[in-house]
Amino acid sequence: MRSLNLCVLLSLATAACCVPVSEVTVQDESFAENYLKNFFNMTEQKGPSTRRGISPLSKKLSEMQRFFGLHITGALDGETLEMMKKPRCGVPDGKIARFSTFGNSLKWEKNSLTYRIENYTPDMSVAEVDDSINRALQVWAKVTPLRFTRIYSGTADIMVSFGRQSHGDYYPFDGPSGTLAHAFAPGSGIGGDAHFDEDEMFTFSSNRGYVLFLVAAHEFGHSLGLSHSDDPGALMYPVYSYRDPSTFVLPRDDVNGIQSLYGSNPSKDPSVPEPPPPTTPDACDSTMVLDAVTTLRGEMLFFKDSFFWRSYPQSNTPQQTLITNFWPNAPVNIDAAYENPQSDTIFFFKGSRVWAFTGYRPVQGYPKTMNSFGLPRAVRKIDAALHDVASGKTLFFVGNYYFSYDESRQTMDRGFPKRVDQTFSGLTNKVTAAFQNRGFTYIYSGPYMFEYDLRTKWLYRVLRNSYFLRCTNF
Repeated sequence: MRSLNLCVLLSLATAACCVPVSEVTVQDESFAENYLKNFFNMTEQKGPSTRRGISPLSKKLSEMQRFFGLHITGALDGETLEMMKKPRCGVPDGKIARFSTFGNSLKWEKNSLTYRIENYTPDMSVAEVDDSINRALQVWAKVTPLRFTRIYSGTADIMVSFGRQSHGDYYPFDGPSGTLAHAFAPGSGIGGDAHFDEDEMFTFSSNRGYVLFLVAAHEFGHSLGLSHSDDPGALMYPVYSYRDPSTFVLPRDDVNGIQSLYGSNPSKDPSVPEPPPPTTPDACDSTMVLDAVTTLRGEMLFFKDSFFWRSYPQSNTPQQTLITNFWPNAPVNIDAAYENPQSDTIFFFKGSRVWAFTGYRPVQGYPKTMNSFGLPRAVRKIDAALHDVASGKTLFFVGNYYFSYDESRQTMDRGFPKRVDQTFSGLTNKVTAAFQNRGFTYIYSGPYMFEYDLRTKWLYRVLRNSYFLRCTNF
């Protein structure tokens, strides 16, 4: 069906936190059934249905949960509903794979393609739209033999337009906060075309709306023959993600996908090395060293590169997502993080600077230098931070030493720094992350995690750092 080649970005309200099963309403169940019909090809149920749905609803729920890496229950629980309500693309997600392509190797049989911008959105200047569309195409051209030429009249291979409601392709937009855009897979006629909903707010780079470059780059992936990937770091992941467009690099999964169709860029100079495309961290990597670990409002957060995993009481499976999806103004590849629950503030450290957020909102006056905490000016970065709820102290780890900061007095404690190995038995290498959970203190060093009682400094266990990530391969 042609609808299988259509990408529709759904701007659905994103839940702020996981919804307990008991709070799933009849409206939620109806929404979930429509979601599964649209994206997982669920057919109409015959006969009576039950609250949790046995078959085919339960089967399709399990399929959806497996695709998104959720805990597979076959039931409409809170974390499943939360995932369903995230902004996403409308191509069905039933194929579980990293990158994937449309059936029958649907692709262009030529490498020189044309595009035409038929009209413009008033949300942005003409120059900004032109630049966004061009850069979105160059994302794919950079890693393939594909070359894109703009034309200003006639029919191009990829026709780009903005419209609202019914706009001539039998797939009407539905007004504000509905579909963002859609694109068609390679082919004649409407094939390859990309349409953007004029009722939405598109931006050049701000996250206060939808960045046209990011939306277009995803859509053009479909225009070139790519379907969806279950890699949460991929551009072709079904869920829309904000990323800084000025530093965007096509992830490895997308590079693999597009090169499976068209091959690599033959004009690339092999003598000029380029950094490898970013990859998505794997929780089952036994050698992985986490950047930081902290808590936030009852959740555990595990940071690595541009990503973090969320683990919360209602979920058995941590969810992986981009840092910028929750904190668009936060740094990535952070050095340390900690939460002060008394002030409902989370701090991110990178280099000599620190960022602060109340939940997910930036705190005025940040970022600032970390010396504002009273750390010596000779300290240019920290390796880890640990907030102790019982004492109200925050420990900053720097090399083989650590400092103690009094949150209530907002001053550094006297008598520090102290050597880490003289306080925490068993720790002989650099501390890389630290946090507290259920009364225990967990200090990470490389791929290992040390479980302590902070009051007695007693060491209970040494675990792999993937212990809380629910990986069975360590």
